[in-house]
Amino acid sequence: MLPSESTPTAQTEQSTELALDVTPAGFDAQAFLKTVPHKPGVYRMLSAKGEILYIGKAKDLRNRVTSYFRANLSSARIRAMVKQIQAIQITLTNTEAEALLLESNLIKEHKPHYNILLKDGKGYPYIHISTQQLYPKIEFYRGARKEAGQYFGPYPSVGAVRHTLNLMKKLFKVRQCEDSYFKNRSRPCLEYQIKRCTAPCVGLVLDSDYKLQVQQATQFLQGRTQEVIDDLVLRMENAALQLQFEQAAEYRDLIENLRHISQQQYISSGNSNVDVIALEQQAGVVCVQVFMIRNGNNLGNHNFFPALPDPEASIAYIMSSFLAQYYLNHDVPPEIVVNALPEDQEVLEDMLALKQQRRILISKPQRGERIKWLELAQKNAQHALQTKLSSQAGTQQRLVELQQALQLSSLPLRIECFDISHTQGEATVASCVVFDQDGACKAEYRRYNIEGIQAGDDYAAMYQALTRRFRPSTRDDGKLPSLLLIDGGKGQVTQALTVLKELDVQGVEVVGVAKGEGRKPGLETLIIENGQGRLNLPEHSGALHLVQQVRDEAHRFAITGHRAKRQKARTQSVLETISGLGPKRRQQLLKHFGGIRAVERASVEELAKVPSISRELAQKIYDIFNGE
Repeated sequence: MLPSESTPTAQTEQSTELALDVTPAGFDAQAFLKTVPHKPGVYRMLSAKGEILYIGKAKDLRNRVTSYFRANLSSARIRAMVKQIQAIQITLTNTEAEALLLESNLIKEHKPHYNILLKDGKGYPYIHISTQQLYPKIEFYRGARKEAGQYFGPYPSVGAVRHTLNLMKKLFKVRQCEDSYFKNRSRPCLEYQIKRCTAPCVGLVLDSDYKLQVQQATQFLQGRTQEVIDDLVLRMENAALQLQFEQAAEYRDLIENLRHISQQQYISSGNSNVDVIALEQQAGVVCVQVFMIRNGNNLGNHNFFPALPDPEASIAYIMSSFLAQYYLNHDVPPEIVVNALPEDQEVLEDMLALKQQRRILISKPQRGERIKWLELAQKNAQHALQTKLSSQAGTQQRLVELQQALQLSSLPLRIECFDISHTQGEATVASCVVFDQDGACKAEYRRYNIEGIQAGDDYAAMYQALTRRFRPSTRDDGKLPSLLLIDGGKGQVTQALTVLKELDVQGVEVVGVAKGEGRKPGLETLIIENGQGRLNLPEHSGALHLVQQVRDEAHRFAITGHRAKRQKARTQSVLETISGLGPKRRQQLLKHFGGIRAVERASVEELAKVPSISRELAQKIYDIFNGE
């Protein structure tokens, strides 16, 4: 049973589900409709295979479900869906708002083909200030807000958080290092030298001064910049009266920087918490732009391109679907400003109020300050939509060129690429990335941890990864690539062909991408025709650029997974695993660079400058941290 939800964490005990299971041979709609009550709830339409085709909510379930079985359905999309219905399940709720909340949760979970779907994999990031330490830190944070401290945001992107954190270093010099790094310092790090930190780790700042830095940083993030400036003005004047001119000059510079940043960021005359949402549609593609205003400050914007199964869907319907799904994972501000009012606006406001436990207003302003915000969001949405459409057109052209270059019978609308990554056989990981005519399909990326093979055997690793991808139980509901790219030469291609033959997978073209001389881009050789033929495309070829893009993404995804696996598997210091690097040399190395992180980033030449570290040993150290 799928219960209704009255709050995000509580379930409504009175919810009731009625389900009719029928054989794939047919569905007696009239008999089923007699069992459906005139009450609010959610309905799920199922295919013969039990797949959910569509999820909807209704104030009156009987009337809504009956409307799908009229003889004069105007929408071709609905007619196509109704032909596939072999069962319908319903869940009763107390109110229409509860039904909308349950519908949004179910759409997010099951991703039905005929619903508008929001691709929103990760929650927004925050800035976190810890409070449980004597010397609190400021850090990037994403996830459930369970740790003690204060949270600021959400920010629309990782870049927006990084930019703000960089400003915080320059302005307030509060530490941003990890606790483990902080506790083991014996001398100030580079951040202190470049005046980005006051080095509380080694006691170079008074406790009271550091507490003031944290207080000012907190006020700044809360939007209380003027309070910070007023306090700094007083401190500057006092320092000048006491003839502490260097200190007064520091306060003066900080005041100027704060005023400059405040002028750039400030967008409101008050302390508004508002989301500004603009939706633009063209050529069957929808872009939704979300601007976040918190404490009167514009924290930035984010683009969304919801999957739109029905190009005839109204703007109001799309907006309603977006808002319902988007705010499942994000905090709801008291006011949401939109350029198109959603369907069932009152029901949506009730649902969001149910989730947030306070009144929520959705409005389309006609005048005043909010119109300016909305115009800005619309301009950004239009620009992002045009960029998306241009990118799609470019991808389509490159697909056509690739089809012609490889002499394929049809356009390769789904491309998968496999790559293997390890360091001298350690922590082997295989990656699979997926591209279609819209570009990268990151939700369908896969990684495979390779086990039980001889260390460094790339052929066996490729065989294992491909076997796990194409065995019948994991073929992703029949999703097979029309083109399979393998990062490697004839040997890797042979492994791919062997796997496809053993598993009786047909209709998949296999092409290897062998690196050119010196691994220089543009000199790649494509291995085709069962591994026997070779093709070198011109450097300016759009087909080659597409292959390079897909291959490079597979390479990046594999290396990321490999490094994470390698780091997790090591229970001792990485440096302890390097032969020829004893305790004394490790100590010299860490003293020279000030910590393991600086060692990780160092080049071979920099490593070789450390006394007793030869170039050969420096190369070995570099390979451990940067090997592929």
